Amino acid sequence: MTARSLPEARNRRPPAAASARVSRAVAPAPLAAAPGGEQPRPAWPARAAWGALGLAAVLLCWWLGTEALPAPDSLARRFGPTPTFASAYDLLSGSDLPLHILVSLRRVLVGLALAMVIGIPLGLAVGSWRRLEAALSPAMQFLRMISPLSWMPIAVMVFGVGDDPVYFLLTFAAVWPILLNTAAGVQQLDARWLLLARSVSATRWETLRTVVLPGVLGHVLTGVRLAIGILWIVLVPCEMLGVSAGMGYFILDTRDRLAYSELMAMVLLIGALGFLLDAAARSLYRLWRG
Repeated sequence: MTARSLPEARNRRPPAAASARVSRAVAPAPLAAAPGGEQPRPAWPARAAWGALGLAAVLLCWWLGTEALPAPDSLARRFGPTPTFASAYDLLSGSDLPLHILVSLRRVLVGLALAMVIGIPLGLAVGSWRRLEAALSPAMQFLRMISPLSWMPIAVMVFGVGDDPVYFLLTFAAVWPILLNTAAGVQQLDARWLLLARSVSATRWETLRTVVLPGVLGHVLTGVRLAIGILWIVLVPCEMLGVSAGMGYFILDTRDRLAYSELMAMVLLIGALGFLLDAAARSLYRLWRG
């Protein structure tokens, strides 16, 4: 754009063709890798080998503490790896555990979706207006420091038993990392991108679509990954609120039946599913970065 045409662009809105140029000119470019200074990560086969070695060490310690060292009639032997893996196979192949897992995953997805619907727009607003941030920051910092589990009695009294209190608790737990990371992403946008958008008379919607959203997407994905981890931790105790399905309910059922090997198998399955969810979130972030 020449110096003579710049005042004209400021005084009038661009036509449809110019709007397309706004998207190309204003869209943030991908961040370049930092030159040097970082220790190179080992290749994927090496990382996988070291990870397998660490898991083998944990498994060895588990076997020593529950099967090798305890007395033959010790209760600890019921939590050992041998009965645990046998119970895990039986649960996955011949019980209704897959149904409970699907119910828990559905609750996680609903809680995450509600948290994104609330957290992303509010984070965009808080990051864009300093006065709104100053007004809401004390309340947000106060509320996010309250453990979601402390709301359990209130949630049951307000929403009753069933899925509704679980959704409320999961949404309350997951909204804060999404909101705060989105707001931080807006505040860290390059001011030159916004100046360029204003220089071509981009509307607020065009600026939001071509500058703000692409610029904060990485922060949003980071917040989503953190939210998934928090959701998975909070899910099991939330599913002990009088629901009739879910992994938290199934753990209580194994406790009541004194099925200790099944209880330990559920602990392992919860950890494995959480690991897979986090890996999926990390893969999505790497896919976005290219």
